[in-house]
Amino acid sequence: MGPNSFLQVLPEMVTFLRVAELGSFSAAADLLGMTPSAASRQVKRLEKAVGVQLLQRTTRRLRLTEAGTEALARCRELAAAAQGTMDLAQRFSAAPRGLVRLSAPKAFARRVLHPLVLGFLARYPEVDVQMIVEDRDIDPIREGVDLVVRLTTEPPEGLVARRLMAVAHILVAAPSYLGEHAAIGHPRDLAEHSCLSLGEHERDNHWRFRKAGEDDAEVVVRGRYIANHSEMRLEAAMAGLGVACVPAFMAQQALRDGKVARVLGHWEFRGNYHGHAYILYPPSRFTVPKCRVLIDHLVSELGTQGVAGVDGGA
Repeated sequence: MGPNSFLQVLPEMVTFLRVAELGSFSAAADLLGMTPSAASRQVKRLEKAVGVQLLQRTTRRLRLTEAGTEALARCRELAAAAQGTMDLAQRFSAAPRGLVRLSAPKAFARRVLHPLVLGFLARYPEVDVQMIVEDRDIDPIREGVDLVVRLTTEPPEGLVARRLMAVAHILVAAPSYLGEHAAIGHPRDLAEHSCLSLGEHERDNHWRFRKAGEDDAEVVVRGRYIANHSEMRLEAAMAGLGVACVPAFMAQQALRDGKVARVLGHWEFRGNYHGHAYILYPPSRFTVPKCRVLIDHLVSELGTQGVAGVDGGA
């Protein structure tokens, strides 16, 4: 092969990179805007060009060969260098401009980030934002996303993590429900009430509580409606179906309007979904201005809002 023969397979290297990272021709094809068969052909052309098999294909999964593992590392370096070259104009530009791809969980994106992004776009007319609303964990490096918001107690290694705000759940119920049922003065009282929980995991109906000066409490709850969508649980609570656990930010407007009231507000609800919201991005010596100003905007706005919350089910 000639010294410049690699130029003929640069697109194939990118396709191989995405296939190897996502573990699927279909997923890589969707990301790259091509058909799975076209992605498969490109990988085969790369294997023919380098003279070695890179992927072992079975009906169930794809597996990297030893050569494929090394090729993957090389292709990642190539993609990072190419992206760095594309970002040069941004790095040396005085004014932020260009597209920022931002991913976040559904409820958090809709209720928390969306209003802030609108204000950001008005402030920075040369920066565009693509909001990618996904509840699954997005890998910004693998999936070509600039910034990722994740709700967690421990940010992942290998990414820069800026804390946005604390997240928590609270309990709410409609005034009509509370007026028609026994008073709730202690977590154990919830065992006699209809409680609206997530139902995503086996112990989602085990509600735990903490309060200074009191023993921690845990109660197994039951209710007529289980939904892994926080807005649905809130609407069910407003309809009088029971006591719902919802993100604090989700309930703010309903609380202000008197459609729901806090339940056990002096107790800390210790659900499976708590911690902090972090904005994540790949480590780099430079952060392009378009990303830096959006990060700073979100950190500044959310750092003054105290505690809020979200669940994994949107």
